[in-house]
Amino acid sequence: MAGTTIIETHGLTRLFKENRAVDSLDLTIQTGELFGLVGPDGAGKTTTLRLLAGLLDISEGGATVAGFDLKEQPEAIKPKIGYMAQEFSLYGELSVMENLMFFAELFDVPKVKLSTRAAELLSFAGLTEFTDRRAAKLSGGMQKKLALACTLIHQPPILLLDEPTTGVDPISRREFWNILTELYLQDTTIIVSTPYMDEADRCSRVGLMYKGEMVVCAPPRQIRDQIEGEMIQVYPANWQAARDVIVDLPGVLEVQTYGEALHILVDSAEARLPEIEAALKAHEIDYHGARPAPTRMEEAFISLIRHLEE
Repeated sequence: MAGTTIIETHGLTRLFKENRAVDSLDLTIQTGELFGLVGPDGAGKTTTLRLLAGLLDISEGGATVAGFDLKEQPEAIKPKIGYMAQEFSLYGELSVMENLMFFAELFDVPKVKLSTRAAELLSFAGLTEFTDRRAAKLSGGMQKKLALACTLIHQPPILLLDEPTTGVDPISRREFWNILTELYLQDTTIIVSTPYMDEADRCSRVGLMYKGEMVVCAPPRQIRDQIEGEMIQVYPANWQAARDVIVDLPGVLEVQTYGEALHILVDSAEARLPEIEAALKAHEIDYHGARPAPTRMEEAFISLIRHLEE
């Protein structure tokens, strides 16, 4: 039932020797929520998901998942969860259908439901025509969709997905997220870690982890609104020279590079855009496309991390 708490942690901590991989995590996830977990490498995202899946012992604190105590009843939690690791974890020598059958047996899916369930998942994942193909012979995107289908075979109410689209092409990423959106609309609770900020923007809430701690947890719009100032985008002919000119101008808070573009965080786009253009012209740096632009999750994420590292 949407609106009820399905995952709750209090001071959840995991130690690896002296390293606090997850440090005093307090988190509440509602039924039917699509929650994004972001942060730099080593932030604690994978450890958090493995803790919630009951795959790691808790060092300190506690949590409940689907009504079960994570520390005392980890095995009771596992049937309620579908966990998809970063690495390809299927059996390459088995066919698509054989992989589905294996995971169905692993999770004790009743045989009377199996054929219907498998057919539904194959259709859902766009794999109906590939049932006899070995998993190792599938494309990266198709492997990810098969892994998700295997994760869903026992109809878990909670999905924990660890960077599920890393390493696949943009079309496969979009197809995978179309599937996640359908699951979300069916009230499946999804926690997904991702390095892609456009994916984080599709979540109902996003948690930014840094050095094992949750430093920001809010809807994407609120995270973007936390960034002080306004954004200007400009495409200079020589971005390095342009950056050197712009970075010390009055009112410029931050300059980020995006390919050939510079994204410039300023106190006022209306006031600073003419000054930036004048400075570029004075230094004879050609440019085009200078305009105010909305702040994206990627800019917000980079800015927040930079402030944390200062």
